[in-house]
Amino acid sequence: MTTTTIEVRRADPQDAPAIASVHRTTWISAYAGLIPHKPLTHMIERRREEWWRRASRGPSTVVVLEVAGKIVGYATIGANRVRALKQEGEIYELYLLPEYQGVGLGSYLFRECRGMLKALNMVGLVVWCLEDNDNAVTFYRAMGGMDVAEGMEDFGGKSLKKLGFVWRS
Repeated sequence: MTTTTIEVRRADPQDAPAIASVHRTTWISAYAGLIPHKPLTHMIERRREEWWRRASRGPSTVVVLEVAGKIVGYATIGANRVRALKQEGEIYELYLLPEYQGVGLGSYLFRECRGMLKALNMVGLVVWCLEDNDNAVTFYRAMGGMDVAEGMEDFGGKSLKKLGFVWRS
């Protein structure tokens, strides 16, 4: 019998190459066809290994999901950036490699991030995602989020609507 370990932990600077790889793969999977090619490529390219090395040192928290010792997902968490929303915590990003989606790992990573924010005494949670990102919208609704806010984000001259999901406690 084989046991597969699943671990969520705070990222270390040495995780930067793996996180950069997961970032590239997941962003291409999630946003190709939604975000114009040039802005998407620019957003991916600016987050190379050195960017993730610095990010792992703060001020927000970078969290990784490991399956059998391999980083297959990541999240970034911290304080809510939109003061109009009363929630104190925010998950800025939450991504899993496509081949690890649909088996409960995203829910696990989400719950762990929520627990980390609660441990920091942050009450409530907000998450933003593009309205046209059907997988993300479906996921956050399934996790109990209520889409209560809207915004627009510009990507190289193309404006896309985003939704703000909240969890009250």
